[in-house]
Amino acid sequence: MSRRYLALWFPFLPTDRLRREKRAPAAAPASARMEDGGGPAGQAPAPPPPLVLVEMQRGALRITACDRPALDQGLAPGLTLADARARIPGLVSVEADPEADRRQIERLAAFCDRFTPLVALDPPHGLMLDVTGCAHLFGGEAALIALIGRRLSAGGLAHRACIAGTPEAAHALARFTQGGIVPPGGDEAATRTLPLAALRLPPETALALSRAGLKTLADLAERPSAALSARFGEGLAARLRRTLGREDIRITPLRPPPDCVVERHFAEPLLAMESLEAVVVRLVEEAARVLEQRGEGGRTFEFSIFRSDGAVRRIRVETGRPSRDAGAVLRLYRERLDTLADPLDPGFGFDAVRLAVPVCEALNTHQPQLDGRAVEEEAVADLVDRLVARFGRDRVLRFIGQDTHDPRREARMIPATSPPGGVRWPAPQPHDPPTRPLQLFDPPQPIETLAEVPDGPPLRFRWRRVLHEIARAEGPERIAPEWWRDGPAEPARDYYRIEDAQGRRFWVFRAGFYEAESAPPRWYLHGLFA
Repeated sequence: MSRRYLALWFPFLPTDRLRREKRAPAAAPASARMEDGGGPAGQAPAPPPPLVLVEMQRGALRITACDRPALDQGLAPGLTLADARARIPGLVSVEADPEADRRQIERLAAFCDRFTPLVALDPPHGLMLDVTGCAHLFGGEAALIALIGRRLSAGGLAHRACIAGTPEAAHALARFTQGGIVPPGGDEAATRTLPLAALRLPPETALALSRAGLKTLADLAERPSAALSARFGEGLAARLRRTLGREDIRITPLRPPPDCVVERHFAEPLLAMESLEAVVVRLVEEAARVLEQRGEGGRTFEFSIFRSDGAVRRIRVETGRPSRDAGAVLRLYRERLDTLADPLDPGFGFDAVRLAVPVCEALNTHQPQLDGRAVEEEAVADLVDRLVARFGRDRVLRFIGQDTHDPRREARMIPATSPPGGVRWPAPQPHDPPTRPLQLFDPPQPIETLAEVPDGPPLRFRWRRVLHEIARAEGPERIAPEWWRDGPAEPARDYYRIEDAQGRRFWVFRAGFYEAESAPPRWYLHGLFA
């Protein structure tokens, strides 16, 4: 199947249109309208003045975008604002806001996600959609372009759309023609008449080609590719091949394509939340059947709910282990719905719902043992999933082991639903006491000690104004800092496991050694055993 790409170009974004509504001059007074003839009620409103966006370029304010009235009166991007005002005295200019344009383009990309999961940015002010195998879901390529055009026009968006066989060809045709649909294999015939600007060349390359008398892509296509590469580099020849449709490179979508996806599109928007719930149930059951056929389970389930006004809500749930249990996924979805700060609002209705499973893993059916441990583990896993759905993945954590000898870094916390990782915890020998305490202080707490010999274990120590007499002590266990870490040098630590007269056990260490040239070392309490 040949690839098909849909390019959308927005010469004037809706953020600019909103600025126009705010900056438009007030209507003429009623007396002035009466002088023009006709009553105030019967006279048509005056057309809005042309609007342009400007920014400082090469020491002057220059136009970066024009609305349709400005284009109709001969203005174009690149013209200085002074020249534009000389031509149109009533021109309205607004300072360009690239950041607002970027946010609006990202919102438009989320809107186009309902037509295909492969959507990429196509700067400046454009989007590229890989619609291979998607157009038939909307009645064909012509129907797809018409549907997108109606939706964008309803939002006040001026745009051009083109479907071609390569991203470069669709990009060039959307910007330098009126757009449309190029039949498969017809990219070269459609693009040969385009100007060299369609290749998006560096200014010095474009100037050199124009001085050589080359004006269109056809002029370049007739020249040997090796000669062009030798003179201007391989980039020019590659751009020419891709724009002519001779070579295709895939787009890089904003959102990676999921491993499994099921969706529903509606001829009429859904207005009732009960209808949405029924659709979600069917999608979850369908995804479970697909995963069962593959022998896989999902770790992440993302529900994308598209409203008819272009808004997109995404509800994401995670599981601690692979799952294709439709009932469990639905419980997590409902749990997540109940915790939304901004409740789901149908507005003018939902016109599409998609369930994507971005992360899938192998899931084999195991025979549970008769000791009941499998049932307990499953119950704990379900509880963790529900807690994550209600409080968020960053608030439900678990420990994993780290490959280090430093007790301060032997463990770290990660989200409970993260894939298994880290190193295995060391298993103690039977009937041996634990080598590490259950509770660690961060940072270690200073203590006052009295030792029989300078480098020996303490005889007694004071912690939190309570004096503890040592009955037993074991050590030292010398732990040096990790030499490969950057930062100030840290002294080695001598750790002792000690027990006081009341049977309480502590884990203490001495930082540094007794040396005549340095200050005496300090003692710290690092942890408590049971």
